[in-house]
Amino acid sequence: MDVKTLEAFVMLAEELHFTRAAERLGVAQPLVSQWIRKLERELGEPVVGRTTRAVKLTAAGEAALPHARQVVESARLMTRAVHQEGVPLLGSVTLGYAGASSRPWLPGIARAVRRDAPGADLRLRSMVYAGAAPSLVAAGDLDIAFGRRPLTYSGLGDRVFEYERVLVGVSSDHRLAGQEQIDIRELASEPWVMFPAQQGSSVRDMGLRLANRAGFTPRLVQEAPDSYTILGLVAAGVGVTLTISSVAHVETPGLALRPLAGPARYLTATLLHRKKPNRATEAVLEVLAALHPEPERPEGIVLD
Repeated sequence: MDVKTLEAFVMLAEELHFTRAAERLGVAQPLVSQWIRKLERELGEPVVGRTTRAVKLTAAGEAALPHARQVVESARLMTRAVHQEGVPLLGSVTLGYAGASSRPWLPGIARAVRRDAPGADLRLRSMVYAGAAPSLVAAGDLDIAFGRRPLTYSGLGDRVFEYERVLVGVSSDHRLAGQEQIDIRELASEPWVMFPAQQGSSVRDMGLRLANRAGFTPRLVQEAPDSYTILGLVAAGVGVTLTISSVAHVETPGLALRPLAGPARYLTATLLHRKKPNRATEAVLEVLAALHPEPERPEGIVLD
């Protein structure tokens, strides 16, 4: 049972998506499938359940995951010790993020930390939604996380990372797709696709809040765990959604994204951390501040 196989399993467990796991590993998707089948043969049990819409860990996969993480982490630290001899290890720093909105920044962040804070061992943890991030940082499960304002935990600090404009997503053949802007009241009778409530998605909360202010409750017909799936379902004509500009890079044939009518609305993406971080976290925060200075507040309505 080699480390590469276990690393593929850990990535798949975090992403619950074969293609995105392959992207993080820097390999082709079929190779990830081969590694997972190899692991299942060696364990004698399936570790993931596969359907046309989702990947889920089986009971055997859930039992194996913490042990696989431990092996992969030990291998990472051994490789680091060999290649960075003489560099004192400040400690491990776990950065939590969720899906499409923060993913484009991760390669640059990882490279900058390796270059400018080599004593910090940066670990990335996927599928950490903004609503759950503060409690995970406060509890010490994460050192840094992408989150959103308002900040309700007194022991945490944050700084603005990005202002994300609120957009409407419809299929390209939808009756509203030809409009330059879409009034949210025109979505009152439409079926909606949204994040599940239990994931603590601030994008879902924002959509419900804006719809309620417009005098209606969205008719939810489909939930999906990430923006990739939501945008794909919208492009397929399953429903409409409210999303944010930071996912506009996701190439989705058949999708049309339009601003809401009226003044521009924004969500505030932040980086959360404890107010008294350890040395390793402090070093990573300094790298992040240099890599991505705090942006100016835009004109329009910031939905803090």
